[in-house]
Amino acid sequence: MSTNKRKIINDPVYGFITIRHPFILDLIDHPWFQRLRRIAQLGLSHLVYPGAIHNRFQHAIGAMHLMQLAIDELRLKKHEITDEEEVSLLAAVLLHDIGHGPFSHALEYALIEGVHHEHISEVLMGDLNAAYQGRLTMAIEIFNDKYPKHFLHQLVSSQLDMDRLDYLARDSFFSGVVEGQVGAERLIKMLNVVNDQLVLEEKGIYSIEKFIVARRFMYWQVYLHKTVLSAEYMLVHVLRRAVDLARKGVELFATPALHTFLYGQYDKQKFLSDPQALAQYAALDDFDIATSLKVWQSHPDRVLSMLASSIVNRNLYKIELQAAPIDEQYITDTRKRLQQKWSLEPDEIDYFVFTGKVDNRAYNQHKEAINILRKDGTIAEVAAISDQLNLAALSKTVEKYFLAYKNR
Repeated sequence: MSTNKRKIINDPVYGFITIRHPFILDLIDHPWFQRLRRIAQLGLSHLVYPGAIHNRFQHAIGAMHLMQLAIDELRLKKHEITDEEEVSLLAAVLLHDIGHGPFSHALEYALIEGVHHEHISEVLMGDLNAAYQGRLTMAIEIFNDKYPKHFLHQLVSSQLDMDRLDYLARDSFFSGVVEGQVGAERLIKMLNVVNDQLVLEEKGIYSIEKFIVARRFMYWQVYLHKTVLSAEYMLVHVLRRAVDLARKGVELFATPALHTFLYGQYDKQKFLSDPQALAQYAALDDFDIATSLKVWQSHPDRVLSMLASSIVNRNLYKIELQAAPIDEQYITDTRKRLQQKWSLEPDEIDYFVFTGKVDNRAYNQHKEAINILRKDGTIAEVAAISDQLNLAALSKTVEKYFLAYKNR
């Protein structure tokens, strides 16, 4: 039995957050969760927004706090959530990001081919469940939408879940991008449940409109800011170069955890079948990557050292972002010009000139849409009844194409 008692955390976004349950505090104290203190919430966004240095630990605690508020609100409205369901909900949202790799989304597939962080979260939760004698079984069922009460899963993962509410509020706060501010607590006050579906009461319509627009703003101004894209794609490329060198037997400085994945050539099947891989992954964080980048600046391999030095010293690639695909001739001309400028070999130019595509859809009408509970008791999808904004237009995917290259 846990000896932990109720604790209070002073959070810069919400103020005092109370940890009500000893088991939740046990999870927070676990080394795998504490690791999230060393995983940046916004990758390399601090290179554009210097205040955006918060981490996944803070976000998970914030999402858990909002979940507690949502549970309290729904109970006030006479919806049954048992004590066991409460603890399981809090655990599910607390652990939803536990599988994130270094710098969050930036290195999603760079070190382990074909493995998404959500899948790793499930594996880690499964191991924690075994360690805690099955106490996370219900949390995992809720997380995977296998629990009979579907609305509980929607609180953890949907277009109006506690994860999204917290990361918008928190990322806006730390980046200073005020357009991303959302009234998370007001939205929670408007939550209700009808026929096992999470809905928002009609008087919250303006708050949900602002939430959707804020999400769009945050994607283009922060998450997909072109300089952030430049930095994070450079980080992916320096790791790819390191992996390529490691596969050729070149000696590289690396922490033990990073060494495992540089030299181990892990894909999904090998990762899941290797009992030591998960432990090494749980030891891997931003510090491993940042330390290696500092050392790689002086590595004999010119490509690796140039890339590492450019990131460490914020000498980022120039990036051109536009609505239409980049002209192929322009790409070819840029590659030739820079290959000559930097005296690069043909197999090296891809590290210094690269293209990509990003997309942004603030709201998806076709993926378990946000439903509004009207005053007459009927249910309507939010975009169908919004009288202030064309939310249907915001549900369309906007694609942008980019060309990034070392210009100086």
